[in-house]
Amino acid sequence: MTTTEAVEAGEQAQDPEQAQDHKTHGYHKQKDEHLKRLRRIEGQIRGLQRMVEEDVYCIDILTQVSAGTKALQSFALQLLEEHLRHCVADAAVKGGDEIDAKVEEATKAIARMLRT
Repeated sequence: MTTTEAVEAGEQAQDPEQAQDHKTHGYHKQKDEHLKRLRRIEGQIRGLQRMVEEDVYCIDILTQVSAGTKALQSFALQLLEEHLRHCVADAAVKGGDEIDAKVEEATKAIARMLRT
């Protein structure tokens, strides 16, 4: 989510400096796999553009929109799982107030996903 989108959604965007505090993200082990998956999703979206340009039947386009949406949701769930396993679990091991902050952060991310 961009800063503009966060503001429009009434949420506070994560400070880029705060994001840099975590040098290793939960998805780092799967980064190449995630990039490959995102490129496939990008291809699906470009396919939607072609369908519109070629005046494809609207129901067929909607079917592909649904497939693209599900692909993004699946990617988001995988990323969330990795966040929970890495970042939230790490905060739990460290103890203190950090665990509460990480759980709240994950809860807000889940809420955003449910709104879509």
